[in-house]
Amino acid sequence: MEQIPIPCSVLRGGTSKGFYFLSEHLPTDKALRDAQLMAALGSPDPRQIDGMGGAHPLTSKVAVISRSSRADIDVDYLFLQVWPDRAEASDSQNCGNILAGVGPFAIERGLVPAQAGTTAVRVWMQNTQTRAVVHVHTPEGRVSYFGAAQIDGVPGTHAPIFIDFLDIAGSTCGALLPTGQPVDVVEGIPVTCIDNGMPVVCIAASAVGVTGYERPRQLEDSAALTAQVEKIRLSAARLMKLGDVTDTTIPKMCLVSEPINGGAINTRTFIPHRVHEAIGVLGAVSVATACVIDGSVAANTARIDGVGDGRRELQIEHPTGHFNVMIDVTSGTGGVVVNRASLQRTARLLMRGEILIPDPRGAAPA
Repeated sequence: MEQIPIPCSVLRGGTSKGFYFLSEHLPTDKALRDAQLMAALGSPDPRQIDGMGGAHPLTSKVAVISRSSRADIDVDYLFLQVWPDRAEASDSQNCGNILAGVGPFAIERGLVPAQAGTTAVRVWMQNTQTRAVVHVHTPEGRVSYFGAAQIDGVPGTHAPIFIDFLDIAGSTCGALLPTGQPVDVVEGIPVTCIDNGMPVVCIAASAVGVTGYERPRQLEDSAALTAQVEKIRLSAARLMKLGDVTDTTIPKMCLVSEPINGGAINTRTFIPHRVHEAIGVLGAVSVATACVIDGSVAANTARIDGVGDGRRELQIEHPTGHFNVMIDVTSGTGGVVVNRASLQRTARLLMRGEILIPDPRGAAPA
């Protein structure tokens, strides 16, 4: 056999596109698994021409799903970022957009029985060892992808998928504010380091000489800006107890500025070396949380009705629209406590079948 078939589904989850696999269809050996996934997507090659990847980090993502052994969880979800231009399948971060497709995939593949109306899929996010509940539209006991919900960055309307994040504060860095304070000065620039599901460093756009309203490509094309942002990222990561992050994708770097379309705050997010056309799900949750922490860079920039306790919906502006995050926080002697973070996404099944990879043994000689 010259090629190896692997069962696979492709779903758009939120503003990303991913390849969804059952863990039983992939090798248990991590190195072999990663090699197969890179071959499937065509990495390393910036165009991913010999694989199915979309030649961009947002369309070169993988979800590995399995039935969970935990009593209060339905499925385990491992996210892997396969990089187009280098031989790496990274598990160093989570992805909330791809999470939006985990619920539909789990139901479609029979891991979770569909209910009439809506089906709640309880997910263990292996990357961060935290829980989420994905609420999937299942009229007549089967997944429906069609509805009136619209999210910026995706054309058309689809069925809404609501996601509740239950215990994600400090999931990577060990604390909501990894440095213990709302503002630090890093490389001469005031920043807020925060981790509510995704490690993020918030920086006022004006502090690095831009408006924050530039198109992503404009920011990427500025060698001086990208070098400065990366220098801050490397230094901030050490303060966040992430160590040397030269070859990893976290923390995300978010330039914040005043909103211009009625939202709470405007953003441009480095992920970390490309600029997101929107903003990641968990990145948006972390930025929204920073907006309600008194004294943070985000709170000093945001236009909201005060900071502190309570449940509120914040609109996070990004290059292609906005992202609504529902956040519920209370303050205690130990600082801010995040009770719940919720949001809406959509997803759509694009393909299911088999993805083919070259057999490493090669073809038999003629």
